[in-house]
Amino acid sequence: MVSRLFGAFVRALLVALLIAMPSLILPGTERGARDISLVFALVGAVLVMIEYGSSHPGLVEFRFAPPFNRIRFISLFLTVLMLAIMFRGQEGGTWLTRVVFDIGMLIGRAMDFPFSPARILTNLLSNDGAAAGTTVIRAAAGIAYLVSLLSLAAFVISIRLVSWPLGRGSFNIWVNLPTFDPASGFDVEKRLTRDARVNIVFGFTLPFLVPLVAQLSSGYYDFSTFGGSQTLIWTVVVWAFLPASLFMRGIAMARIARLIRRKRDQLHAPGTADFAPA
Repeated sequence: MVSRLFGAFVRALLVALLIAMPSLILPGTERGARDISLVFALVGAVLVMIEYGSSHPGLVEFRFAPPFNRIRFISLFLTVLMLAIMFRGQEGGTWLTRVVFDIGMLIGRAMDFPFSPARILTNLLSNDGAAAGTTVIRAAAGIAYLVSLLSLAAFVISIRLVSWPLGRGSFNIWVNLPTFDPASGFDVEKRLTRDARVNIVFGFTLPFLVPLVAQLSSGYYDFSTFGGSQTLIWTVVVWAFLPASLFMRGIAMARIARLIRRKRDQLHAPGTADFAPA
């Protein structure tokens, strides 16, 4: 119990640091914006403390099946950190801010082609088409997308190396998928496969779909309010992290469905019919 509470406390601190990071790194942050960030950081820390301090499952999926959530958190943390460093360099650059900006520009230019999600996002968030603002947003999109792709590759490699999710023993669907009811609806394997496909489709299309929907609704909402550095950071983070997270969730659920199918095939294989469930 002590180790569980200590782990929950450490996770809560990391989540609070993640939420408050842009306001702490960016220079000239207004006191009101900093206070709001600290309030959100406190709320996030309390929720994580409650979730991970409990011995029973709550809302967090794959809580007992690392490294799924660890890779997602590291991806989110690195994205917010690098974007905050890059935007800080707009006020007074150092070698680190220049390196991050150059990497972002390299990836951003490679992604900047007609009808690409990066170009749509850049055109949407650029303030009056100013060249400086367009360059920064393109670099931010490049950084966020690069980290998301690397995290997705790291997850795919890790599930192969550690035989996820069976690397630490048996896998319990109830505690790792608390919002998934295996006793209702269709067959568990078919539902997991369907949910995996839906997540992968959304993960692939959201980078294109979200900016397009936002652009179509631009007549009803003034996106010039996204000019603040903190707002831009979180907008780009959500744009890049959410699709990658859905992609990883789809891969994870497809792998679980495959394990269930393999187990059923073993139970119904010749010579094991006496042990097959009724």
